[in-house]
Amino acid sequence: MKANRCFRLIVRRGGLAPAFLASPDRVDHIEVVEIDGGEVVFFWDCPPHTASRRAREVREDLGRMDREDFLARWSTVEA
Repeated sequence: MKANRCFRLIVRRGGLAPAFLASPDRVDHIEVVEIDGGEVVFFWDCPPHTASRRAREVREDLGRMDREDFLARWSTVEA
């Protein structure tokens, strides 16, 4: 089963500005939540530019990987 059927990506920006205009002090939050249980599987606090790039990568992987491959790939990534 594809990962995007098992997990939901939630991105919260710490401000209204897009990443390229954001203050370097801003912190954006990225969560990957299990759909069935509502449990947070992965959570990162990142600067805006890093959060934008990471959210894009996670979204792509959710669409192309199955559940086990997605968990294996992202479990090694640090904040």
